[in-house]
Amino acid sequence: MNKEELKKIWQTEENIAHIKGWDFSHIEGRYKSYEDELSWVYETIVKFYLKPYSKILDIDTGGGEVLLSFNHPYHLTTVTEGYPPNVKLCQETLGAKGIRVIGLTDYSNTPFEDDEFDLIINRHGAYNAKELYRILKPGGIFITQQVGEDNDRELVEFLLPQCEKTFPGMNLANQLDIFQQAGFKILDSGEEYKPIEFYDVGALVWFARIIQWEFKDFSVDRCFDRLLEAERQIQQEGSIKGNVHRYLIVASK
Repeated sequence: MNKEELKKIWQTEENIAHIKGWDFSHIEGRYKSYEDELSWVYETIVKFYLKPYSKILDIDTGGGEVLLSFNHPYHLTTVTEGYPPNVKLCQETLGAKGIRVIGLTDYSNTPFEDDEFDLIINRHGAYNAKELYRILKPGGIFITQQVGEDNDRELVEFLLPQCEKTFPGMNLANQLDIFQQAGFKILDSGEEYKPIEFYDVGALVWFARIIQWEFKDFSVDRCFDRLLEAERQIQQEGSIKGNVHRYLIVASK
């Protein structure tokens, strides 16, 4: 294919890039993330601390897919979500089950009572350690798996050289210090990097448009020369690679 044909294909991927919940099925088989090979399993850790009577909060629940896998009593469950399409989705699906759904983006000032929750869970969502401490019951547990500041960094810098990090300071050492200063006791923690690779440039374009907060100001027009270089690399090596950055914190009040 010539450059103009490639550009049309990539612009099509750019234009259709949207998701409900956290559904990456559009690029299934066209990329691979090794995140499932982390040394910890978030769901297993949550199940260990989750009791039948626990009043729980799931922060930035997405579409609620992970939350529902725990089969926790709906009347004891609250979720927050900040992405408007997902808020609507949660209201229609989780809300219909009796789960309390709250649209929220400011986690430094949440609409919850002091000492309200036994367990707060958070997979890849926002948080404020001081506010978490306030709304947890004494002895309550906070569990989070987080996307670190260096997530997809090689790919971001490949497409957008000199692009600044979106969330500097989101690393285990820095966050452990913040939690301890807020009064938490650290029960468990970890930090790992795992590969992610793309087998065609269209999948990378779709991904970059979805993850706009990492690939700031990305567009096919702006990054066309870099995308052509990615195409050459994939033709020669079979894929273009980066790394996902994850860290885990389990803390008690």
